[in-house]
Amino acid sequence: MSAILALTIFVVAFGFIATEKVDKVKVVLIAAGLMALTGLIPGDEVFFSEHAGIDWNVIFLLLGMMIIVGIIMQTGVFDYLAIWAAKRSRGRPYRLMLMLMAITAIASPFLDNVTTIMLVAPVTLVVCDRLRISPKPYLIAEVLASNIGGASTLIGDPPNIIIGSRAGLSFNDFLLHMTPAVIITMAVFLPLCWLMFRRSFQYNPEHVAEVMELQEGRAIKDSRLLVRCLIVLGLVIIGFGLHAVVHVEPSIVALLGAGAMILVSGVDVHDVLRRVEWPTLVFFMGLFVMVAGLSHTGVIETAGRWVVELVGDNYFAAASSLLYGSAVLGAFFDNIPYTATMAPIVEALADQVTDPQIAQALWWAFALGADYSGNGTAVAASANVVAIGLAARSGQHISFWEFTRYGLLVTFVSTVVAWLYVTLRYFV
Repeated sequence: MSAILALTIFVVAFGFIATEKVDKVKVVLIAAGLMALTGLIPGDEVFFSEHAGIDWNVIFLLLGMMIIVGIIMQTGVFDYLAIWAAKRSRGRPYRLMLMLMAITAIASPFLDNVTTIMLVAPVTLVVCDRLRISPKPYLIAEVLASNIGGASTLIGDPPNIIIGSRAGLSFNDFLLHMTPAVIITMAVFLPLCWLMFRRSFQYNPEHVAEVMELQEGRAIKDSRLLVRCLIVLGLVIIGFGLHAVVHVEPSIVALLGAGAMILVSGVDVHDVLRRVEWPTLVFFMGLFVMVAGLSHTGVIETAGRWVVELVGDNYFAAASSLLYGSAVLGAFFDNIPYTATMAPIVEALADQVTDPQIAQALWWAFALGADYSGNGTAVAASANVVAIGLAARSGQHISFWEFTRYGLLVTFVSTVVAWLYVTLRYFV
């Protein structure tokens, strides 16, 4: 009965989020409150359980990076990069999109996709404003690229950190097994972007001419502040990269970086906090509680066990089910809590396999499905929600379905590519 009630609350709330008839922050707060009020998730677990409540690592990672980006923005470096990108692409829409996606896809494996989006999205908004074009296609393409690119390393996408910890997989393991799949997927994704967005590409020669005359160096407002900020940002990036060595959570690194950035910049703290996307953080908190209700009542686990029992000892079918099942479920339940819930089930399945290569193939299929599912809907991954929040703050509203109609197509195509990769590499 509790599982049915939890699923009902989630489905109704998701319906309101999808139709956008009610503000999504209000929806998740009401739904989360109902989950707790009806006892579907104990009150103490909402705030203190890492896998059955609010994931504070994600919340504080976002908060720290929002503060860092907010301070860096005051130096004018995003205007500099925007003018540079516009001039290098000569204002050609698809060339500009390729450039921004390439930067995003290359940075995501080493920063994590949320951090990358928080750094690239402001540049995108500025360059599109300079060229008098809509930033929506570019932001959507960047998010899709970040979720694909982030799959290639242990620290690139939050689900990978969970999987690596549970399966005992190293940074090099992810590079060896996931990076080839990501490169192949990106090769398919780049021309797909042209097909998806070609009708929205705009080229305005007069505005391009204006931008070509600009000198990007003049966009820097405070060079001394920029140097200090870049040093702190560099240390933060190094901290992210050393996560597996020093075992310091990325959220702690981001908060330390935010504190250091405030200290070295001397900016007004109240002004910095006004730049934080508080509605986005609150939305994440509510969403985590909603998914925790499904996890605590056994909805996600039941679905996972049903799939495992269905495939039995047919490990190719098991890998295929994990890949496609994760791509579908992760798209609707947020891929971070989904991965945390399913990881023990995948571990139990992998432990039954005598061939180590096949056992690892199950983990790689699970990882690819969970990572690529982040593109499925507007709320499937942290990077999606962050980008949509940044766009809304700049007056560019990206609706749930405006993002999702592209995300579902990309998820389908990338999942098929991933399935072919897993099949040919591990089972043929």
